[in-house]
Amino acid sequence: MRSRVSRRKFLGAALAGTAALKLHAGAVPTLVAQPPEQGRLALLGGAPVRTEPFPSWPKIAENDEKAWSEVLHKGLWCRLDGSYAKRFEEAWAGRLGAKFCLATASGTTALFTSLHALGIGPGDEVLVPPYTFVATVNVVFLVHALPIFVDTDRETFQIDADKIEAAITPRTKCLLPVHLGGAPADMDKILAIARKRRLPVLEDACQAHLGEWRNRKLSTLGELGCFSFQASKNLNSGEGGAILTNDENLYRACESFHTNGRGDASYDFHYVRNGCNHRMTEFQAALLLAQMDRLEEQSRRREENARYLTQLLREIPGIAPARAYEGCTRNAYHLYMFRYDKGHFADLPRARFLEALKAEGIPCSGGYAPLNKEPFVKNTLDSRAYRAIYSPPEVAAYEARNHCPENDRLCEEAVWFFQTMLLGPRGDMDQIAAAIRKIHRQGGQLASS
Repeated sequence: MRSRVSRRKFLGAALAGTAALKLHAGAVPTLVAQPPEQGRLALLGGAPVRTEPFPSWPKIAENDEKAWSEVLHKGLWCRLDGSYAKRFEEAWAGRLGAKFCLATASGTTALFTSLHALGIGPGDEVLVPPYTFVATVNVVFLVHALPIFVDTDRETFQIDADKIEAAITPRTKCLLPVHLGGAPADMDKILAIARKRRLPVLEDACQAHLGEWRNRKLSTLGELGCFSFQASKNLNSGEGGAILTNDENLYRACESFHTNGRGDASYDFHYVRNGCNHRMTEFQAALLLAQMDRLEEQSRRREENARYLTQLLREIPGIAPARAYEGCTRNAYHLYMFRYDKGHFADLPRARFLEALKAEGIPCSGGYAPLNKEPFVKNTLDSRAYRAIYSPPEVAAYEARNHCPENDRLCEEAVWFFQTMLLGPRGDMDQIAAAIRKIHRQGGQLASS
């Protein structure tokens, strides 16, 4: 009896101090030490929870330098003469389980090239989310089509697939879902709608390297899928992109368009269509081939840390980590996203919460603003080119459809952490959670200051 009483006292004392009791299914309860939460908030003169920087990016290894130097000294820097871009395309297609891969200059050019291959142009509508990087919308405007914004599922940060069908009109020619932050959109519903309405799906997987839906790699479920290898991305060559497809005709159309409209991969001066120069350089391709060696290990580390961080943050009132759909079998975690409810933090405004979190040594962001409300949307519709294509009643009808209230709410609640913050030891996650708990406990002092 004495030993049971002593154990209860020990556990109670531990829970009240700087340790937390973590229960694992089918296992004996274990105590996991938590970092101390220094008394006063750093914004109010206290010591910050964290003083060390998070892991830097990119991670550079000897094989990066070797690959880059090989390209340099061979003197074949353009893919028309070299072999690295082709080797990368074969390796990336093999890694993702796609028949074809085309390397491009950026994620934006990958999307732009794909829309051209699908024949999207003036008078067409493309369904897009309002919560995404601007490139998703810019490429639709660049082909003089209309981006139709479909509201957001706030719990997942993804396009709300239940609202897609209502947005479809006879002018709809493409569905362009974004796998935001590395988590998949609801592809079961999106693909079912696409089949029913006979619409192509172009996946924006620019943030979703190795992400999966029901064990299939993102970018391989629709007609086309696109990646970015920009400097912040999980696979990185400074700039760069790729198009994945299993359709040979679409691949050939993309290949031709991305190299000035040449035909059959010919590099002479005969052309079969209009096009652009969207080619990847040999330097970019060599870096990507080298960095692919560590992509899987880095991805596993992000997943493990994200799962642990989610367990910690779910215990804090007012913090709601982004929910993944049931079909998500792998989240790439380019971003770790959650919603902040100021009602649980003494009505501390999100801007002040972000300021306090940064002061505690935790980098963070408030994420995107509503793209559908950005001034450039109206400016584009008012441009000479668009006025030549769309009548005033058509523009007025477009603007009347352009409302996304759930996304407006998300843009006031969202908080992001960046993928590099998930590459360190598990203790880094403890410090992130400790900083948020500290602000939760003392939010009233900031709100009134």
